[in-house]
Amino acid sequence: MWNSLRSGIVVAVAMAVLPAYAQDKNQPAQSAPDTTSAAHKPATTDSKYAIGPQDVVDIAVWKEPELTRTVPVRPDGKISLPLLNDVQVAGLTPAQLAEQITESLKKYVTDPQVTVIVTQINSQRIYILGEVNRAGAYPLLPNMNVLQGLSSAGGFTQFANLKKIYVLRTENGKQTKYPFNYKEVTNGKSADQNIILKAGDTIMVP
Repeated sequence: MWNSLRSGIVVAVAMAVLPAYAQDKNQPAQSAPDTTSAAHKPATTDSKYAIGPQDVVDIAVWKEPELTRTVPVRPDGKISLPLLNDVQVAGLTPAQLAEQITESLKKYVTDPQVTVIVTQINSQRIYILGEVNRAGAYPLLPNMNVLQGLSSAGGFTQFANLKKIYVLRTENGKQTKYPFNYKEVTNGKSADQNIILKAGDTIMVP
């Protein structure tokens, strides 16, 4: 009797396990997540963007993994690369830098193919101060205007004077003040006050 009962248990367990095993076996194996595209996502698509200090650039040399790497731009505007040592990059567009590295690598690599992507923009910044929830420095995105810049600061405090906001800009040693009436601009008025920001601009919210 015990042997019959034990055989029945074994059969029942096997019948319960086999369908699940067959289902798992028929399912295709899941591939590992692809992180390549995220790692190489450009921070800007502006072909005229000039690389600056503290930006991070991805240098990819086709079929040359030893020469492919992601590096930060030093405060002196240079990066360090194998074979080439220090390379001046500040002030160059990604395309110009790729061309420069390609020419330099021809001494060491046959027909080098170089791609340069800016993965982090840290050199182009604006500053938002005063009665905002998150005052501080923020990346300057291409064609960012005052309204878009203010959106980075997480809104205003209850004490903010939205009619007296202004932008401070220093050019050629001279500081210029640009008024910005938030309420008028958001109501479709005074659109000329919503100027395009430049690196180093400070938005003051009194």
